[in-house]
Amino acid sequence: MPERHPDHDLIQGEWTERSLVEKLLEPVEKPPPRPWKVVAAVGFVLTLAWLYAIFVTFTKGLGTWGINQPVLWGFDIVHFVWWIGIGHAGTLISAILVLMRQNWRDSLNRITEAMTLFAVLCAATYPLIHMGRAQHFYWVLPYPTHMALWPQYKSPLSWDVLAIFTYLTISTLFLYLGLIPDLALLRERSQGWRKKLYGWLSLGWTGSALHWRRYRAAYVLLAGLATPVVISVHSVVSMDFAYGVVPGWHLTLFPPFFAAGAIYSGFAMALTLLIPLRKWYRLEGVITERHLDWMGKVTLASGLGVAYTYLLEIFIAWYSAEPAEWAQQLWRMTGPYAPYYWAMMLINVVLLQTLWFPRFRRNVAWLFVFSILANVGMWLERFVIVVISLSHDFLPGNFHLYSPTWVDWTLFLGTLGFFLFGLAVLIRLFPPIAVAEMLHLYHKLRKH
Repeated sequence: MPERHPDHDLIQGEWTERSLVEKLLEPVEKPPPRPWKVVAAVGFVLTLAWLYAIFVTFTKGLGTWGINQPVLWGFDIVHFVWWIGIGHAGTLISAILVLMRQNWRDSLNRITEAMTLFAVLCAATYPLIHMGRAQHFYWVLPYPTHMALWPQYKSPLSWDVLAIFTYLTISTLFLYLGLIPDLALLRERSQGWRKKLYGWLSLGWTGSALHWRRYRAAYVLLAGLATPVVISVHSVVSMDFAYGVVPGWHLTLFPPFFAAGAIYSGFAMALTLLIPLRKWYRLEGVITERHLDWMGKVTLASGLGVAYTYLLEIFIAWYSAEPAEWAQQLWRMTGPYAPYYWAMMLINVVLLQTLWFPRFRRNVAWLFVFSILANVGMWLERFVIVVISLSHDFLPGNFHLYSPTWVDWTLFLGTLGFFLFGLAVLIRLFPPIAVAEMLHLYHKLRKH
């Protein structure tokens, strides 16, 4: 008897090569289910509202937002950091798990890479509209100019520009490179404009041994280049705060804190997307309970890093004997924003502990509910760091509460709509699960 492969349960059910391909291409080739239509419609409406809010911001100015003195970074930077963090799961699954040769990524990488792409696009819009003169965004790019408009290289805000562009480039290349074999398959199965589109995008892929060898080499090389990006991007984002002399910000633990939080929120959003997708398209045979279990474990591990940092922050504020730091910590716990702080602690510290137990971690309904709560918890964390810290500065004369306006909320809900609408369209055009990767795994397991 051949030895049982350790990854035998990554594909469950009786499959043939043909039936597996048909199932994986079903989201593209078959009419969409009703939940897809609802998500696409809601996303499209929210996207239109988002564009209107941007129009109002450009025509009437930033006074339409709730920002004030000293809370000059309101929802804009809260949501910028939140969206950047959500994109980390795609890069982690694509890059690090490739180098570690983890086969459980094969069912997840496509949708998480797409999630990363749209999350980074959503994040990039916030600094642009915050500039006031978005048409001059290129002034922050490090290019030589006769007007001597050189960026301030000592500022982490300039580092952010390079980090975001690098992140966006890596994410796009990973998504597109992984799509090429599947695009060639769709090229042979499609008609009309789809056949032309897939033929143009597949770059003449024939599936020859030479093409596969170069494809694998390029994929591993890109994974090696992208791996540092997972840690560096959110570490650079954290420097925006750590370099500021503001109580609650000036901490050297921010880079690992932000990186752990990014992976935590990224995997939570991946679960939020994958569980409904698995249900709507009946993909339980290829997105199995083991996949969800592993994602729950990674969410737990990264969440524990976040929870540890919360407790460490309290200890540092007390042990440093710095009056402003301790006053800031007490303001978070007992001030007018205290419900936000304690809700964050409840979700990201207390409820997180349920993932230690397989009974909860393998319960699909609880995993879905917790993934939504985790995203809410990480949003609250960014609100605590940005808004609460700025509203309680060194001088009592500078204390001022922040109240978001309808424009602030519409910009946020609009990015959520754009995110969902973009993913819905992508699922209709490209397979949400990598067909070539799954076939490779199928033949590997079939040998055993």
